[in-house]
Amino acid sequence: MRIGVVTFPGSLDDGDAARAVRIAGGEAVRLWHGDADLHGVDAVVLPGGFSYGDALRCGAIARFAPVMETIADAARGGLPVLGICNGFQILCEAHLLPGALTRNQHLHFRNRDQYLRLESTSTAWTTSFTDGQEILIPVKNGEGCYVADQRTLDELEGEGRVVARYVRGNPNGSQRDIAAITNAAGNVVGIMPHPEHAVEALTGPSLDGLGFFTSALRHLAGTAAGGQLTGGAQR
Repeated sequence: MRIGVVTFPGSLDDGDAARAVRIAGGEAVRLWHGDADLHGVDAVVLPGGFSYGDALRCGAIARFAPVMETIADAARGGLPVLGICNGFQILCEAHLLPGALTRNQHLHFRNRDQYLRLESTSTAWTTSFTDGQEILIPVKNGEGCYVADQRTLDELEGEGRVVARYVRGNPNGSQRDIAAITNAAGNVVGIMPHPEHAVEALTGPSLDGLGFFTSALRHLAGTAAGGQLTGGAQR
C-alpha cells in the first residue's frame, strides 16, 4: 500500500514519517506541498514541523497549499489521513477536524516521552490497538493545547471521537486531556504526540507508535479486499 507523506516548507518530521511507513511494511511516497497530484496514494500523513514558519499561526498557510486542497477533497471521500503535531494543526485549520491547537498553557515548549490512553480503536489509524491500552510516545510542541467550545467537546465525547488522552500528566493543558481526535467517518485522525518517533528500539522510548501505521495498512488491505480502496480515484 502506498502512503503519501507531505513535505511543506518547514516540515521537520517528514523523513521520520516516511521511515515509519516503510518499517510498518508500506511504500512511502513523498508529496510536495505545491503539487496538487497525490500520485495514486492510498493514504496520507501530514507530518510535524513548522509549515511555512508558523506564519500567522500554526497551519494557517499550509491549509491553502495546492496539495491540501486535493487532500481535503479526498479525505471527505474517505481517504485515510493522519495529521501529526503540525499536521494536526493543519487538519483543524482546514476544517477537517474541529477545534484548534493553541499555545501551551504553561507557555513553554514541551519535549518529553508521554503516556497516552487509547480511547477509540475503530479509526483507520488505530485498529492495531486495544481500547484502554496505554502507550508511550514522544511529545514535542509549543502550541499543542487542544481547545474547542463545550458543545464540540461534548459531541466528540458522545460520538466516541476522542482517539487518545494524555495520562500520567497533561503536557500542554489540552481540554479534557485530549491528545488525538477523529472525524465522524473515522478516516481522518489528528494526534499531537509523535508516533513516528516510537517505531524503533534504537531511537524511540518504545515501539508503541508503530501501531498507527500498521493500522492504516490493515485498514487499506481490508478496503481493497472489499473493492472500496479510496486512493484509486487519485490515480
